[in-house]
Amino acid sequence: MRSIEGKVQENAARVAEENRLELVHAETVGTIANLTIRVFIDKPDGVTHEDCSIVSRQLGEIFDAEDFIPSSYLLEVSSPGLERRLYNLKDFEKFAGSLAKVKIKAAIDGQKNFRGRIAGVEGDEVIFDDKTNGTVRFPYEVVAKANLEIDFEEELKQSGKR
Repeated sequence: MRSIEGKVQENAARVAEENRLELVHAETVGTIANLTIRVFIDKPDGVTHEDCSIVSRQLGEIFDAEDFIPSSYLLEVSSPGLERRLYNLKDFEKFAGSLAKVKIKAAIDGQKNFRGRIAGVEGDEVIFDDKTNGTVRFPYEVVAKANLEIDFEEELKQSGKR
């Protein structure tokens, strides 16, 4: 399964780059007999249905030609969405200043769930302005899950300017 995941990642990165897209994340879920491959792509002005279709077609052709997946599979190609998941430290850097929710593995002062704004990154630590407890710092390695949150106030301001 790991070799399949590695080849999926490698091919998805290449196809995304060839199409001037960012590969946000690629994953395989399920069993060999019931495999789903998910690929999340992005670009500065947003991903279109056509972008997803092109990447899906190209990846399907590569997967079928290389024949490294021993059974049928479901390929899903999409945008990461407005409340996209943050998969690595680089994502925290990229989205500094954005609203997010973060769940960590080990509690800090009795708290494992944080909501607020990503203040930034220093070394391997995330600096987070939590709505409840103010500024907290934690090593990226303790992050269990993190997602951006929609800033409704900012969205309303932006829609008023259009």
